[in-house]
Amino acid sequence: MKIIIAGAGEVGTHLAKMLSRQNHDIVLIDDNEEKLQQLESNYDLISVTGSGTSINDLKESGISSADLFIAVTPFECQNITACVLAKNLGVKKTLARINNYEYLLPENKNFFEKLGVNALVYPEMLAAEEIADYVRINWVRQWMDFQNEALILTAIKVRGNAPIVNQKLMYLPDSSNYRIVAIRRGADTIIPTGNDEVLPNDIAYFITTKEYVSHVREQAGKEVINTKDLMIIGGSRIAVKTVKNLPDNISVKLIEKDRSRTTKLVEQLDDTMVILGDASNIELLKKEGIESMDVFVALTGSSETNILACTAAKRFGIKNTIAEVENIDYIQLAESLDIGAIINKKLLAADYIYQYTLDVDVCKVKNLTYVNADVVELTAREGSKITKDKIKNLRLPKDFFIGGIIRNGKGCIVNGDTIILPDDDVVIFCLSSSIHKIAKLFS
Repeated sequence: MKIIIAGAGEVGTHLAKMLSRQNHDIVLIDDNEEKLQQLESNYDLISVTGSGTSINDLKESGISSADLFIAVTPFECQNITACVLAKNLGVKKTLARINNYEYLLPENKNFFEKLGVNALVYPEMLAAEEIADYVRINWVRQWMDFQNEALILTAIKVRGNAPIVNQKLMYLPDSSNYRIVAIRRGADTIIPTGNDEVLPNDIAYFITTKEYVSHVREQAGKEVINTKDLMIIGGSRIAVKTVKNLPDNISVKLIEKDRSRTTKLVEQLDDTMVILGDASNIELLKKEGIESMDVFVALTGSSETNILACTAAKRFGIKNTIAEVENIDYIQLAESLDIGAIINKKLLAADYIYQYTLDVDVCKVKNLTYVNADVVELTAREGSKITKDKIKNLRLPKDFFIGGIIRNGKGCIVNGDTIILPDDDVVIFCLSSSIHKIAKLFS
């Protein structure tokens, strides 16, 4: 697939790197020539110094023969304009990064389609929704549901006293109602077989149905913590969207050090206590009652600050902390410090965009934050290889794991004797380096 990306910022650069490793023809457009040269020398891509809103630059990039145009500059108007131009110059499909939630409303979809914008992505909204899930379901590290919770995926740090610890997966009781589909142990990712075991402090990914979520929690040795009081540091757009996504019964304190930004936050968030101050000041945090908080969320513009703040919050006894870590190189460090849940809007946006690059009927793609693996929800086509035989006879790649299917709106966990039918939605797990193999199974 030929893919043209306008914008070599955080999202565009990460996306270009990821897609260039998977044999796509990538063209990256940006006005920063030095940055483009560095990327071109290290990755298999072509760079064009220019602008996505320039007709000449789009023509130079080969827009008329491209399959997908992605505009992910920091500027919403430029992205929409670039997509309109690209569509009229012959690209098959376009996607724009935005920062206005109104554009995502269903009644506006046709409007943007007529303009020539086929899809929209709002990274800050994706991040806010993920944070709200963490707060609502506070015993998980990651939560994902498929088709109104027909199937549910959870990442859980397993306690040493958990019933499943040190048992071979093939012998776990009630395992027909859930599957462990990936394990993070230290720096290693394991796509497990029946002979593998879960060890204390592993991060295990479970897939199950809604009825058995509580059972999975108990098997991992976790308890539900009632969330009443939450503290957020950093008054970013993600923070605002997070507060608006939280249940009404949660009391929120938000600390922001910029005076003008604080004034705007007071106007935007009626029921939130907004405090002007520097969250790196431990005495201020104590004064504002950090020790009595149930959840602490760090959303400043600095990954380092967020990691350190969550480390400090843990020392104050807060069990549930969430850090925005936008520097990808710091994610593994943050995990090793056990600071709780980690949010990275670049990865969330890239996951969302990635589904448009697969030539199969993809419903959802998501990178699993704590393991080097992806989860993909796809629809099985009539005549595709995945429908030809029982799962155990399909000779799937060793780094693949089919976790469950959704048939007629009902989710179920699969086993080796399951036969996937046309129009089933299939939830499949694989190492990130192997995701391109999926098309062979589903087309």
